[in-house]
Amino acid sequence: MTPPRPVLRLVWGLHQAVRRVSGGRLGTRSPRHDRVGTLYLHSIGRKTGQPRVNALFYLVDRADLVVVASNGGADTDPAWWLNLRDRPEAEVEIAGDRHPVRARPATAEETDRFWPRLVAANPDYAAYRATARRPIPVVILEPR
Repeated sequence: MTPPRPVLRLVWGLHQAVRRVSGGRLGTRSPRHDRVGTLYLHSIGRKTGQPRVNALFYLVDRADLVVVASNGGADTDPAWWLNLRDRPEAEVEIAGDRHPVRARPATAEETDRFWPRLVAANPDYAAYRATARRPIPVVILEPR
C-alpha cells in the first residue's frame, strides 16, 4: 500500500538529505532477484529547462536499466517521464556514480517480458496497474 503523498514528500526530503550528506553512497540499493534497486535520474524539466532529480526503482537487463513510470498509481504520467519524452538524454546516478543514458518506452513485447519481474520485485506495481486509468509505462534507460 502506498502512503499518502505528504508522507511520501517527507520521506523523499529525508532521503535526499541522507544522499547529499553521504555523497551518494547512502540512499541507493542494488537490485536483486527479489527486489528493485534505487537510482537517481538526472533530467531537464521540459517546461522550465531546470535540472531535475528523481529517485526511481529499477531492474537491470544486460546493459539497460528498466524503470516504471507508475507515479504511485496516479492517473497522470509522472513529470520525469514527460520530461524524458521531450528530452530523452539524461543521466542516472547509482551509488554516487553518474552515467549518461537515453530513455525510450519499452515495446509491448519488452513490457510483457519485464512486467512479471517488476511485480515480483515490487508488488505495488500490480496494484498501480489495477487502479490507474492509464497504461503504466515501462521505460528503458539505455547507456549512451
